[in-house]
Amino acid sequence: MKELRISESDSNQRFDKYLKRVLTEASTSFIYKMLRKKNITLNDKKADGSEKLNAGDIVKIWFSDETFEKMSGATCEDPLFVELSKAPSDINIVFENEDMIIINKPAGIKSQKDSPSDISINEMAISYLIKNGLSADSFKHFHPSVCNRLDRNTSGIVLFAKNLKTAQYLSEALKERTCKKLYRAIVLGDINYEQEIDGFLSKDESTNKVTISSKETKESKPIKTAYRPLKKLSDNLTLLEIHLITGRTHQIRAHLASIGHPILGDNKYGNTIINKKLKARGQLLHAYSIEFEDGRKFVAEPPKEFNVYL
Repeated sequence: MKELRISESDSNQRFDKYLKRVLTEASTSFIYKMLRKKNITLNDKKADGSEKLNAGDIVKIWFSDETFEKMSGATCEDPLFVELSKAPSDINIVFENEDMIIINKPAGIKSQKDSPSDISINEMAISYLIKNGLSADSFKHFHPSVCNRLDRNTSGIVLFAKNLKTAQYLSEALKERTCKKLYRAIVLGDINYEQEIDGFLSKDESTNKVTISSKETKESKPIKTAYRPLKKLSDNLTLLEIHLITGRTHQIRAHLASIGHPILGDNKYGNTIINKKLKARGQLLHAYSIEFEDGRKFVAEPPKEFNVYL
């Protein structure tokens, strides 16, 4: 018999999902069969798998040592864990504690991979954790991951959760917008006052490009963006602080371009002639800060490419 105590990091998840992480080699039907037969119990009681786990709960698995080792994959090396342990791990950390890492992602790296061969900031952060003590057993129970995504060519703050409870908290804060995210961008034109603008955004999946309009359509979604000028720059440029009130694909880039102030270096929505003239080789958009409901605020300094124009 194996007795497992639910830790804080494993709490607040369904019992059956937890069991699937523990008994990685067992089928779902086998797990439910063991629950029905009381070969797996929760706090010495019969369970059906739908229960929400709390820290301190006791799980008893009435298997022989041999069966438990087989069903938990204890004798198998996790190929994903091995692969990630070899990935690059040089991440720029803004803040780290036992629950999360706040990373300053450079432009040119994806937040999460789109294909098996990609190495994103997510894989790099997991590799960093492995090199700093994350065990294969812990990884089996929960895969740490990023909770927000930035465009590949947008730099700045990415939130990375080390445990399930934090992943749920961060995901909820981002979804309900109880945290305030501010961006910085260098845009074309002279902007003298702060403003809040709205509109409707439609996405063309075939081109991965969005359009902004003042009228709602069946496919469009409402958007709202606020900005204020921080500094007037040479070459008819302005440094802006941007509050992303709604969070849609390419919202900041397309919204600013739609009012005649595209981001410098943005070749999808911007002015390619000026980009070339000013030798801007990447979009100067940066996720600068995040402030949580409890008052904690974190800032990621913009990359050196900004300094060329400041």
